[in-house]
Amino acid sequence: MSTQPAPIETSDATPATAVPGDETIGEYARRWWAGLRAGELGSLPIVVGLVIIAIVFQSQNNQFLTAGNFVNLIVQMAAITTIAMGIVFILLLGEIDLSVGYVSGVAGVIAALLLIPDGNQVPTLVGIGAALVAGAAIGVLHGLIITKVGVPSFVVTLAGLLGWNGVVLLLIGNRGTVIIQNNTVIGFANDFLSPATAWIMLAAALALYAGVLLLARRARAKAGLPAQPDLLLALRVVGLGVVGAIVVYVANQDRGIPYVFLVLMGAYIVWTYVLNRTRFGRHVYAVGGNAEAARRAGISVDQVRIACFAICSFMAALGGIILASRLRSVDTNAGGGSILLYSIAAAVIGGTSLFGGRGHIKSAVLGALVIASIDNGLGLLGLSSGTKFVVTGLVLLAAVTIDSLSRRRQERAGRA
Repeated sequence: MSTQPAPIETSDATPATAVPGDETIGEYARRWWAGLRAGELGSLPIVVGLVIIAIVFQSQNNQFLTAGNFVNLIVQMAAITTIAMGIVFILLLGEIDLSVGYVSGVAGVIAALLLIPDGNQVPTLVGIGAALVAGAAIGVLHGLIITKVGVPSFVVTLAGLLGWNGVVLLLIGNRGTVIIQNNTVIGFANDFLSPATAWIMLAAALALYAGVLLLARRARAKAGLPAQPDLLLALRVVGLGVVGAIVVYVANQDRGIPYVFLVLMGAYIVWTYVLNRTRFGRHVYAVGGNAEAARRAGISVDQVRIACFAICSFMAALGGIILASRLRSVDTNAGGGSILLYSIAAAVIGGTSLFGGRGHIKSAVLGALVIASIDNGLGLLGLSSGTKFVVTGLVLLAAVTIDSLSRRRQERAGRA
């Protein structure tokens, strides 16, 4: 004879379940500290690293923390940041893309050639759009070969590195250097917002951020999930406002906020939303965490991989256009040099795991800021490119080491 369990008696004073939103700041702080001790370091190492970089370079050259150099830093890091955002999607899968440098070069050359004012030029948006579509198409091609043929991503994209370098050379031909004369393209990295416009954009961004936090809190409440403390949400908005105000104020002391900064923020918002708020984003993390488990859960692993390679190449194309805008020209070396290495290093240094399944778009931004700061600071000190590569390599090694140690610590704590 079966028996039914006795019902649990509850009263108004002792609810059976926690009320969403009843977590206090103290409880949240204790939970954060427990995660930190277990190896969930988040962005803490990179923030500490940035502070150390600023102190060291400012002590060696008092021009490092000036308004003019700050604006230069934004422009210098723009292309690497953009490409690194795409790299994050690939690393989340546990894959690699070695072709992004020359994919960016192909896009920059396509845009420059289509917009040459020789009477046959296309409208500006058409030229830029064609370059971006070409980048996305390259990513789809890579993804199809990787998923449908079964060739490892390392081999496919290494072949792409060589092949798209050849395409850059073929497109340039005997022109040598193509000077960009389109004012819109040049303006991405060389034009600046007026001070008033910059403050208005900051206010709009803060309002948007506050709205997103409130909507997320409401959604968790409807689902019966505990929400973060209201005070913490308010502190996040205030914190972003303080950082944003410092950025706008300092930039306005020189030339102002460059237009390319808006491009970066737009890309950051879009891809952060995609990864954190959409089903596709959850699928990306699932595939990167355990592809076979994701497949058994009904996720189309091949489609996720193809889409991620398309996003990566699309962002590489956008980065190529930004770099061409900054240089005001393209040549046979477009997409070469340190672009590939710096872009991958930015994503990894910022906290994206090489093992897959862990990372955020902010990783690309923070990592690119570190690399650009090192490159900029060493340049102010008059040190050679060799020194820059050595220092950047050491920082990259340190970031991967911290990631490996953090993962081991989480495994021992049962959090991985």
